Amino acid sequence: MRVGERIKKLRIQKKYSITELSNKAQVSKSYLSYIERGIQENPSLHVLSRLAKTLEVSLEDLTGHPLNEHGEDSLPPIDPEWLEMIDEAIQNGVSKEDFAFYIDFMKYKKNTT
Repeated sequence: MRVGERIKKLRIQKKYSITELSNKAQVSKSYLSYIERGIQENPSLHVLSRLAKTLEVSLEDLTGHPLNEHGEDSLPPIDPEWLEMIDEAIQNGVSKEDFAFYIDFMKYKKNTT
């Protein structure tokens, strides 16, 4: 099942109209509609984290992250505090490139100390 189908299913389970979910998650109604209909197949992490938070599910549940051979997520679950920090950083204009630079810097710093 693709991410848009999951979002729509969860939205209906929560008894939210598309307008209610878009308002609660602060995502434009048209963009949310594009995601649900599969027109937008690769929504940003920022949008997905807002939707997951509003729908009260993990980002992994929302995206349908594949399970490993033991039936578990192949990656550890994302801490909600990390999602909030990422959301705040994005709202404050931090780009993917900024994150990548920071990660590279931290790797460098760790290897030189």
